[in-house]
Amino acid sequence: MPCRHPTTLPLLLVSMLGVGAVAGCESDNKFPPICPSLALLKDAADLSRYAGNGRDVSDLVVQARLTAVPAACSLADPTHVRAQLEVAMDLTRGPAAQGGRVTAPYFVGVTEGSRVLDEQDYQLVANFPSNIDQVHVTSDTIDLLLPISQQKSAATYQIFVGFRLSPEELANNRAHPSQ
Repeated sequence: MPCRHPTTLPLLLVSMLGVGAVAGCESDNKFPPICPSLALLKDAADLSRYAGNGRDVSDLVVQARLTAVPAACSLADPTHVRAQLEVAMDLTRGPAAQGGRVTAPYFVGVTEGSRVLDEQDYQLVANFPSNIDQVHVTSDTIDLLLPISQQKSAATYQIFVGFRLSPEELANNRAHPSQ
C-alpha cells in the first residue's frame, strides 16, 4: 500500500528557476522513490483578465494568483513513479465578469532537462455566490505517471505549473512583478 507525505509549496518560496522537492514515501522497508522537482513559474503565477481592450478596474473579469501546489509521490510500480498534485489559487471576480462563474486556465508541464515531454491545459471553474467576489479554490487531483529505471530516476524530471496567459498578459506580469 503506497503512502503519501503531502507537501505544500507556497508561491512566495518558489521563483521562476527555484524548485521545491515533491514529497517521497516509503513502504515495505524500501527506500522512498526519488521524486521529480516541482516549480511554479513566477511570470505565470498571476492572471489578470479584462473584457475588451480596456485595462481599467471596471474592465476586470478575473484576477487570480496561484497560492500552492500540494503534491505527493509514490512508487506506482517498479517502472513508474506516480506524482499527484493539486493546484490551489485565489480568484477575485471583477466588475466585468458576466454572472457568477469564472474560469481560470492553467497548465502543468513535464520536462526532462531542456526537453518538454508533456504539457496539458486545465481550467479551474469557480462559482461565486451573488454576494461574494473572492474565493479560494483547489483543482481536482492531477495524476502523473513518470517512467523510471535503474538508470533513470524520477529526479530527472521537472514539473512546472502556471496560468495559461496571452502574450500581452505575460508581458504585463513581467513589467509588474508581484511581491
